[in-house]
Amino acid sequence: MAAPRLPYENRRQAGRVLADALAHCRERPNLLVLALPRGGVPVGAEVASALEAPLDILVVRKLGFPGHEEFAIGAIASGGVRVMNPLPGMTVPPDALAGLVAREQAELVRREQLYRGERPAIDPLGRTVVVIDDGLATGATMRAALLAVRQQKPAWLVAAVPVGAAESCRELQDVADEVVCPAMPEPFRAVGLWYREFPQMSDDEVHTLLEDSRRLHARSVHLKPREDVP
Repeated sequence: MAAPRLPYENRRQAGRVLADALAHCRERPNLLVLALPRGGVPVGAEVASALEAPLDILVVRKLGFPGHEEFAIGAIASGGVRVMNPLPGMTVPPDALAGLVAREQAELVRREQLYRGERPAIDPLGRTVVVIDDGLATGATMRAALLAVRQQKPAWLVAAVPVGAAESCRELQDVADEVVCPAMPEPFRAVGLWYREFPQMSDDEVHTLLEDSRRLHARSVHLKPREDVP
């Protein structure tokens, strides 16, 4: 597959490119797409549609250095997963770190309830699971997501992003069975540089995309939408 032309127009177009790169996964059994909110959801929705797979979310919260939140020092995910990514010369006192983790854990729980409501998460056990975000910079967020899924014993675990830093993609190979990234520009700098449109998504937009994807998947497997359809 030829490298895609950058920048992408938006996350939906990037998702279609990523779906092409993941076409080989279509034949794998019990395929499940897990998107990281918020930005990973429109990408994941395109992939799930193309591969005719169910879409669910996996909430991961970045741990930003206090006062300079743009610098990720780690991430947390469901299941008690915590990944630390210490930055040279930047130390966080234990009390401040504990407070940061507690705040982000509360936000993680809030978002899971907001996006999924009463609907249970789809169990990754024994499935081929593709974990998707809109890009990969340091890799801390994706690593936390992969470790969280790995605890639930998937049959095959794929990390997939439309664009990422080459080194970060390579470093994920020790936690994923497969890493798919169609574009790895150098120098990378930041995910947003590789999109023409890269708006902050709202919680409502995420919820709508998830509901639309569930209805689409229900139709694709010839089921009427109902409350117990994932």
